[in-house]
Amino acid sequence: MVRVRNSSSAAANCTLSSNVMNHFDVAAGILCDSQGRILIAERLDGGPFHGLWEFPGGKIISDETAQEALSRELAEELGIEVTISSSFMNLRYEYEDRIVTIEFFIVSEWNSDPIGREGQELRWVPTELLDTNELLPANIPVARALRRH
Repeated sequence: MVRVRNSSSAAANCTLSSNVMNHFDVAAGILCDSQGRILIAERLDGGPFHGLWEFPGGKIISDETAQEALSRELAEELGIEVTISSSFMNLRYEYEDRIVTIEFFIVSEWNSDPIGREGQELRWVPTELLDTNELLPANIPVARALRRH
């Protein structure tokens, strides 16, 4: 598992115990098309990461495996049915107000064309052109790993 800590100056000046912060387990999908491009989705929640891009996915709910959460989240967000996926990497990322543990899956086959069912923009990007300046901070190590993959 990769562990990443936010190194912003605001985070460096704040000493919060990890048991005070919210912790979320997340499953995220890295959809790869036949041209070797990766699907990224724009964040819309209006929060601090509004306008950044991410690999689609979401929180794992109780009694759900990461694989089940991936299938559910991608059906809800993209309108697809995942048929083939495999674990790519796990990481733990500490934001200023929360900790997320994310399991990223390579999704190589699915049914239906992905659409932004929640109003989010989608973009297919060649792996080598994934711009880490546009990505959610927790997704940056994944983009770097994909380039080496």
